[in-house]
Amino acid sequence: MSTSGPPRSPAAKILPRAEAVRRAGPGRSFRLVFTNGCFDLLHRGHVECLVQARALGNALLVAINTDDSVRRLGKGPGRPLVAEEDRAMVLAALECVDWVTSFHEDTPEALVAELEPDVLVKGGDYTEDEVAGAEAMRGRGGRVVIVPLVAGCSTSGLVRRLKEQS
Repeated sequence: MSTSGPPRSPAAKILPRAEAVRRAGPGRSFRLVFTNGCFDLLHRGHVECLVQARALGNALLVAINTDDSVRRLGKGPGRPLVAEEDRAMVLAALECVDWVTSFHEDTPEALVAELEPDVLVKGGDYTEDEVAGAEAMRGRGGRVVIVPLVAGCSTSGLVRRLKEQS
């Protein structure tokens, strides 16, 4: 969790899954907020969602899809554009992010079940019924929050614009 003093090294905020569950899983003494995504090209929409997510608890854990998981999602040829380790480092450098981990499955549902976060956050391109792990969250009294999208901010839109300009 964030503390006063000098900023932590981004690399120190990147945790293997087992360590993330150990530090932030059941039995913790703080309110955990969880979100996930590819975060292929970090943009304003991502940042605003992460800042809003962090405001909902005492710590924010961000889970990113591994490179193989991103490819299976069918985001398009050549995706991810940015390698998993680099995506994790960029996210970990944000002040609002306490920890970053990754998941290899197609959805983070199993990781959500392991962590049992207090709040599960997704961007407004999802409905609550589409959020992986939402049913389990509601079943144990957790909260699912959908953060509105920032108009014109999407990785797919950025990729499309770059292709149009080349």
